[in-house]
Amino acid sequence: MPRKDYPRTPDGRYFVAKGRLWRCTDPRLGDSERRRLVKQLMQARLAVRNASSEAQAQAARACVDAAKIALGERGPVWWDDNAPDYTNHEPLNTPYAAWWQSRSHPDDDEV
Repeated sequence: MPRKDYPRTPDGRYFVAKGRLWRCTDPRLGDSERRRLVKQLMQARLAVRNASSEAQAQAARACVDAAKIALGERGPVWWDDNAPDYTNHEPLNTPYAAWWQSRSHPDDDEV
């Protein structure tokens, strides 16, 4: 399945999906490290889906969280200019509002 091309903020910190900002992977990660962490994330998500007990599901969710933190998608932000994290905010309620309005299309809420 081809990867969906989500709109990205001009600074490259976020992409927009379903009307919300989501933090992008830390661009400072090397390609092989990023691939390794994405593989780890996918394996952890599969383990969540296949868990046969609540304990297994919790352990797998912890692995998902650890992989997302290592990728820079959760936890401390990867940029160093003291800008706040707008993850899970609507673009119109952030400093990205003008950018979002300038590029919005009627179907952008579905992206």
